[in-house]
Amino acid sequence: MENKKFFKTKIFCDTADIKIIKKFNKNSLVNGFTTNPTLMRFSGAKNYKTYSKKLLKICKKKPISLEVIADNFEEIEKQAYEIKSWGNNVYVKIPVTNSKGNFSGKIIKKLSDKGLKLNITAVYTTNQVKKVVKCLNKNSYSIISIFSGRMADVGKDPVPIIQKSVKFTKKIKKIKILWASTREAYNYMQANNCKCEIITMPPKIIEKISKFGKSFRELTLDTVKTFYKDASEANFKI
Repeated sequence: MENKKFFKTKIFCDTADIKIIKKFNKNSLVNGFTTNPTLMRFSGAKNYKTYSKKLLKICKKKPISLEVIADNFEEIEKQAYEIKSWGNNVYVKIPVTNSKGNFSGKIIKKLSDKGLKLNITAVYTTNQVKKVVKCLNKNSYSIISIFSGRMADVGKDPVPIIQKSVKFTKKIKKIKILWASTREAYNYMQANNCKCEIITMPPKIIEKISKFGKSFRELTLDTVKTFYKDASEANFKI
């Protein structure tokens, strides 16, 4: 990536794959990791706690977000303390609401006041961001994950929401806005232009970041060479 000084937004890798975490844990471009129950399932986890601890044996220093898997707030609280105990680099992911649509504000406040590092997830609106910020202890480290890619998937522009959220939290040093559900490499440029502190990306998109700075001529040649190579290897004839 060229002009690294220009690129301020930190990159997290969105994965629960052990091999990928091993790879990117050594990569200076990647500053941390985010996971969720879906990624855990797709990565082959059978026991949530056991699998999470395997990840933490690899990722000992970089921040890693691990999500609660309960839906009622009493159980969410218990799980949050348990997950927090697994490592000092752990951010406990708490959905902004439960599956019934009830706001998680009380439990967010309680956990944040106790000093837990939290990642409030599944956030989509500036109103949600404002409600969450009111519940967070300004002396505790926190992340608010805004699902920009999923917004774009349904025809909504995430940029204004990210911009407003970054502006709203600008003076609170320990609260960071995270661009989540990244769909393409250009999302990094959007997040960086919005002065969003963190973006989390699937591994394949992180690989594409290394191409930043290529000229259009280089891209043209890369594209044409790929087409020619594939046609030749397929032994196509006209």
